[in-house]
Amino acid sequence: MRGKKAPKRVIAPDPLYGDVLLSRFINMVMLDGKKSTAQTIVYGALDDALHKLNKPNLKQIEIFTKVMTTLKPAVRLRSRRVGGANLQIPVPLTDDQANFLVMKWLIDAARARKGMDMYLRLSAEFVDAFNNTGTAFRKKEEMHKMAEANKAYSHFNW
Repeated sequence: MRGKKAPKRVIAPDPLYGDVLLSRFINMVMLDGKKSTAQTIVYGALDDALHKLNKPNLKQIEIFTKVMTTLKPAVRLRSRRVGGANLQIPVPLTDDQANFLVMKWLIDAARARKGMDMYLRLSAEFVDAFNNTGTAFRKKEEMHKMAEANKAYSHFNW
């Protein structure tokens, strides 16, 4: 490893719920530095998801945290060249890496849906993930299946 490791930036919690993870999600949704637009999209998606789920005693931030924990992967695959063959080796993820993947999957899946506003697409992904369905959940399951299939190569992780 060359040089020094870059220090982690401190991200301020979001103004509505005081959650740092939600603030990071808003920053990932943001395009062209338009943070207020990203906040409107995310908060609108959480409100819409709350109405779609129709569960009493449930708050928007609880939906977000449940979605994040539901979609969080435990391992990922890394390619490694061993003896002339490229092997997919399962590697455990840190909490930050897992959170980044979940947010990326949610945003990519929402952007892939067409024909409605972004907050509605994101809301649909939240509802699907809350119910253990949807594109982002399928990505997690696919990654875990691949890791299970390649766990025989996990001893190459050094």
